[in-house]
Amino acid sequence: MALQFLSLLFIIFIVPLVNAAPWPPSPGFYPSSRFRTMNFYQGFRNLWGPGHQSVDNNGITIWLDKISGSGFKSVKPFRSGYFGASMKLQRGYTAGTNTAFYLSNNEAHPGYHDEVDIEFLGATFGKPYTLQTNVYVRGSGDGRIIGREMKFHLWFDPTQDFHHYAILWSPKEIIFFVDDVPIRRYQRKSFETFPLRPMWVYGSIWDASSWATEDGKYKTDYRYQPFVGKFTNFKASGCSAFAPPRCHPVSASPFRSGGLSGQQYRAMQWVQSHYMIYDYCRDNKRDHSLTPECRL
Repeated sequence: MALQFLSLLFIIFIVPLVNAAPWPPSPGFYPSSRFRTMNFYQGFRNLWGPGHQSVDNNGITIWLDKISGSGFKSVKPFRSGYFGASMKLQRGYTAGTNTAFYLSNNEAHPGYHDEVDIEFLGATFGKPYTLQTNVYVRGSGDGRIIGREMKFHLWFDPTQDFHHYAILWSPKEIIFFVDDVPIRRYQRKSFETFPLRPMWVYGSIWDASSWATEDGKYKTDYRYQPFVGKFTNFKASGCSAFAPPRCHPVSASPFRSGGLSGQQYRAMQWVQSHYMIYDYCRDNKRDHSLTPECRL
């Protein structure tokens, strides 16, 4: 009986501690608090699937079913800035779905566009979402669009509550943030490997069954529709494409010149060592002649 009691205590108190995901160290600086929040109509408009979205003053809910997905787009393009949104994702079976917040100029440069992505790739029951960050630079329409993916499993469940996801894009770097913790920094190593043309801000949900979940092994199952993505707390601050040349790019660190503080950098390193599950530069199956920044 005593042994059974001790075993029960172990299950109740010790096992949850073992399984609990540790949280990143404090970044010491919180860029989301430095930029004002806008309601949806202050900065965005419907792009497609208007019958699959619901807007209130503060945010938007979009959904995917077997009829359509949905997407929205910023009113104006930017040439640099801080772009963020708080998001809450669908729980349960979401394999094959892609819920995204990203920058792109695909409509201005079809077949030859730039793009900076935060994408949530859906999962089967009991599996976590994958957060994929990606950078495209002057992608061509001939199948040679070169992705620069880094993928993460998060230290929290993104279906339980809203969390803030953001992209800092300046002429010299791109930094991805989750709840103000930097998870990836993509520096400008050359003109050829960095997006510099104006981009718009987008959000969307769509069926990416061909690749999203375990390389397309699991498809979107519309028995579980609708698949819902919620966005609020929008931030889009920086230099629009129409701003005068004197407009100074914003920073997401304590330094006006940009970069990361030592504390921010250590938090990023911690996340990458604990939660990064894929880095294109470490993928031996990739042709790194197409991603020269991996060798610099």
